[in-house]
Amino acid sequence: MPPVHTGAPVIPGASTPSSPAPQPHSPGRPGYRRMSLALFAAGLATFALLYSTQALLPAISAGFGVTAGQASWTVSAATGALALFVLPLSALSERFGRTRMMTWSMVIAVGVGLLVPLAPNLEWLIVLRAVQGAAIAGIPASAMAYLAEEVKPKALVGAIGLFVAGNSIGGMSGRIVTGWAAQLWGWRAGLLTVGLMALVCAVAFLVLLPRARFFRPASLNPRAVGRTVAGHLRDPLLLRLYGIGALFMTVFGAVYTVIGYRLVDEPFSLGQGVVGSVFLVYLVGTVSSAAAGRLVARAGRRGALYLAVTTTALGLLLSLSDSLAAILAGLVLITAGFFAGHAVASAAVSRTAKTGRAQASALYQSAYYLGSSAGGTLGALAYHSSGWAATVGIALLAVVGVAGITLYGSHAARTARLVGSGAVPAAVVRPLR
Repeated sequence: MPPVHTGAPVIPGASTPSSPAPQPHSPGRPGYRRMSLALFAAGLATFALLYSTQALLPAISAGFGVTAGQASWTVSAATGALALFVLPLSALSERFGRTRMMTWSMVIAVGVGLLVPLAPNLEWLIVLRAVQGAAIAGIPASAMAYLAEEVKPKALVGAIGLFVAGNSIGGMSGRIVTGWAAQLWGWRAGLLTVGLMALVCAVAFLVLLPRARFFRPASLNPRAVGRTVAGHLRDPLLLRLYGIGALFMTVFGAVYTVIGYRLVDEPFSLGQGVVGSVFLVYLVGTVSSAAAGRLVARAGRRGALYLAVTTTALGLLLSLSDSLAAILAGLVLITAGFFAGHAVASAAVSRTAKTGRAQASALYQSAYYLGSSAGGTLGALAYHSSGWAATVGIALLAVVGVAGITLYGSHAARTARLVGSGAVPAAVVRPLR
């Protein structure tokens, strides 16, 4: 493994004329391009590994003779473990460095990914996937904190959008590759293929990632970490953003855990490779997440969230059709809305938190992946009992929740502005906070 740069703290006043003070990365600079490519590769590997069994659930169900709900635990165990471990690993990244945490997380996750195809039964497959999810947990929260520290504030949404775009490419390519490999050689070969793909991404990440220049180590004092976390959980804006992330991911987890079952069932009866190819719609997520920064600049954060909510809801309603073309169009809208909303919310978390950014991002990731676990499990149970319409019903409830939180935030912001102008007494705004 190449040497890992942990990012020594920058000491103010230590620069000389021959050693100018470092500047945050910004678009157009070589360091920004290297950083973007490295984190794009990390995002690609993260989603490819984390959801490697999702497109294969019908084949896993058939291979082990289990129901959709039982097989869905191969996804939910990974996302649930990530949700549980992302906060403690983010605390370690505050002490030992963002790049070191991301590096070791990547190495362990890829190593376990190469063992997953050897699982002898469903129970062992679930256990290995849980270990893999726990290892992956060190990547997203550390990446968000790394970007918040190393990138100019005006470029932050765009930089995080590129990381999220890597997520969408990873989710798409991983599912397509596993789908066709499973159709040709079985689902175990599909999992091995995605493990090898993640290995290539890990090497690219290690080679390209620039040294952290603005990281300052913090104490591992549990009480200090607890105070930081408690402070974030008392922040009303952060709480709303965590809720938005969880509910958006509930939609995404429900839809993409179940869609494979619907497409292999009557009246479509598609093959595993074709079902995997359906995930080409993730390309839409790549575009919408990368464009999130421009969308926020034009419509504002809440305006961008309203657009994401509307797009997602329309996609869910369209997917109720029995026309394959309509279902695919619905998936395009769901994917575009989800990735745009996720990029906006996650970037807002990084900008809102002034201290303990890794913990703030970790809490968002924890809520986000708990939403994925809940959505995948509930969506699969609903489909098993009442069909696709029940899965869509659960997803629509989550979309309504996002809309409600965003409307509440808009009302709170308007009231705060009135208080600031003196038009409304300060006591009026306290219940909103």
